[in-house]
Parts: sequence; structure tokens; C-alpha cells
Amino acid sequence: MIDTPAGDREDEERVLVLNPNSGSADHGPEVRNRAAAHGFDVRVSEQPGDAVDLAAAAADEGADVIAAAGGDGTLNEVVRGIDRADGFEDVTFCAVPAGTGNNFAGNIGVNSIAAAFEVAETGEERVVDLGRANDEPFLNSCVGGLTADASANTSDDLKERLGVTAYVVSTLRTMAEFDGVSIHVETSDEIAAPWSGKALIVMVGNCRRPPDESGRTQANAEDGLFEVTIVEEEPTLGLMEEAVGQRLFGSDAVDIVQRRTPELRITTEADDPVNYSLDGEMISAESLHATTEHRRLKLRVGDPYEPDPD
Repeated sequence: MIDTPAGDREDEERVLVLNPNSGSADHGPEVRNRAAAHGFDVRVSEQPGDAVDLAAAAADEGADVIAAAGGDGTLNEVVRGIDRADGFEDVTFCAVPAGTGNNFAGNIGVNSIAAAFEVAETGEERVVDLGRANDEPFLNSCVGGLTADASANTSDDLKERLGVTAYVVSTLRTMAEFDGVSIHVETSDEIAAPWSGKALIVMVGNCRRPPDESGRTQANAEDGLFEVTIVEEEPTLGLMEEAVGQRLFGSDAVDIVQRRTPELRITTEADDPVNYSLDGEMISAESLHATTEHRRLKLRVGDPYEPDPD
């Protein structure tokens, strides 16, 4: 754990990358006003990929703190930019939740835009793991199968109208045509046997895992291990609907396979590649190699964050 004393933070060079179109697209004025009050230079992302370039430029220019205001996809782009500039040693990352789901920000205890700027000033600084999937970095999770396809099919208009419920609607629509993915999963743990079969979902969680009884989804993001969850394909639509109704992971009707590992490889047994969502950013691959970089990313967290949620 590293902590920058509050007094030393007054002289920080701060840059905020703003995606004005994320979520309900009404957060721009509040983010700009609060950013100005807290000494952030605001740079606006106008189209997909811009946030990567803006964050990389900020890191190259010597920014001490780079914040991302948007959803999980925007946060992912900003971290990719810091990565491209090889800036993890020098840059502290801050998350400003302004998207639809804001899962990562919630997992690190940042539950509002106002709270995000307070955390930037006084929040504890931690160093958390960074995931990589085929060399692409991710913060929260890499998810393949049904939810990745549903995420890809969720339009911006639907997200604006329904918020996080849009993902459930898209999942229900996608289920009717989803036949599972035939995959083979091998971990670096010699004790855990490889798994092969048809999966409804495979989730490689860095800071995210299936919700517990309270609904909390935070995994241990500082232990150097992924939390891997495989939801095996079920034969009936009714069971799939039940799984969706219970957050896809809370149903006794579905079979769950779980692993903890610092590294794994997923290969498809079909000719078609599998879609994966890296914090909402889509990639397609026939073979996926995921590794953890232990305590790689400096970031500031809110009071609800638990270094060891177990």
C-alpha cells in the first residue's frame, strides 16, 4: 500500500479525461465544475479510442493523477492509455462514475461523482492488480459468452432509456439464440484440473466476482489472483431465465465452476472465435491468454473498499 499525504497532493498535476456521452449523457456540467474546483485539466473524448490517446498524452506530459469520467469502458480506455505511455510507476488513477453500470467504481468504494472528487483529495491510495487478456489490460473483468454478446447488443439508446436494466433486457433477448460456447480452460494451478464443455458464461474477475448475499461484487484486487467463474450451459430456457433473474450467478439451478489462479488460457473448440468483454470493451478471439500483474496500478479508493473482502 502507498499513500500520498493530503498536503503533498496540492501540487499534483491533474488531468481528467471526460466522456460526455456515457451513461445518460447529462453529467458533463457537474464533472467540469467539480474538476475545475479540484484542479483538474479536463480533456474531452469525442469518439471511441480518444480516451486512450488523451490519457497516453497526459502521462507523457508528466501528469501525476489521471482521472476517467465515464463508464467502465471509458475507465478501461484511460488505463490502456497510461499503459501505452508506460506510466504506471508515476501516475495515480482515479475513477469518476458517470456511466450506466459503474461496476468498477462501485467495487473500489466510489459511488457518485461528488464522492469521486473527495476520494481524489483524501482517499487512501492502494496499488491493485491489473489483468491482461491477450496483452490488453483490464481493470474489473474479462467476460466471455452470453453476457459479452448481450453487452455488444446493448445500444446506447437502450442504456440511456433503461440504465443498467438495459443489460438485462439485452441478455434476455440474446438468450433465445445463444447456444453456449464450447471452450477448454487451463489454469496455471497444477492442482486444478482443466475444464472442457459448453459454457453459458466464463468470467475472469480481477476486481469483480459473482455477487454475494448482499449483492456486493468486489473481489480481492491485491492478491495476484483472478477469480474465474464458469457457468455451464443449461438445457432449458427456463433455467437460463431463472439465472438471469438472480444476477446470472445466484441460482441453484445452474452449475458453477470456480477457480483462483494468476494465469489461465481459454481456447474454443469451435471454428468461430468467442466474444469477450474487457470492462465493456469488446474483443474476439479463438484463444485467450489471461495473466495478472500483481499490484501494478496505483489508484485512490473510497471508504467502502475492502482490501480483502473475504
